[in-house]
Amino acid sequence: RLKPALAQGLDGGLTINEIKEVLVHLYAYSGFPRSLNALSAFMEVLDERKAKGIEDVMGRESTPVPTDLDKDAYGAKVRAELAGLESVPPPSKWQVFSPVIDTFLKEHLFADIFARDVLDRQERELVTVAALAALPGTEGQLRFHIRAAMNTGLSEAQMKDVISVLLTRVGKTQAESAQKMLTETLSKKKRG
Repeated sequence: RLKPALAQGLDGGLTINEIKEVLVHLYAYSGFPRSLNALSAFMEVLDERKAKGIEDVMGRESTPVPTDLDKDAYGAKVRAELAGLESVPPPSKWQVFSPVIDTFLKEHLFADIFARDVLDRQERELVTVAALAALPGTEGQLRFHIRAAMNTGLSEAQMKDVISVLLTRVGKTQAESAQKMLTETLSKKKRG
């Protein structure tokens, strides 16, 4: 199902670099093997389209991340903002238990990756929600990222559209799981 989806993305106006950035972003959620396989599939799609005379738009490259960026502070701030917090909270139990994974999350995921500007935070959260909804056993992360997607400005209606796409493109179980997380998120927002 990936190759037709990649072609649809190109036909819908996504650039080559935007799709590459999505596939690179996804390694943090679905793993390097899947991301590398997806990049290979994308290269095949591009080759097939080129053989048919279709010239896809390359799109812009990411602006380099500043070499002097304090990745720990930047990543902690991004994660807090995605969580809807105005300041970085004290470390939670898992951060104290395994500080190295917290460092990797802050410095690599929320700094190295999120600082790349081919995709904005909203687009990254849409990609993340779709990936996590498709993967079993990621309910906690899905809950966080549905909330984060809404904290980037996505509306309830837009999130329901995402779930609709999950239903038609991924499966009923995955869409139901995402709907459950969205319902919980909306319920918490209404309670304040």
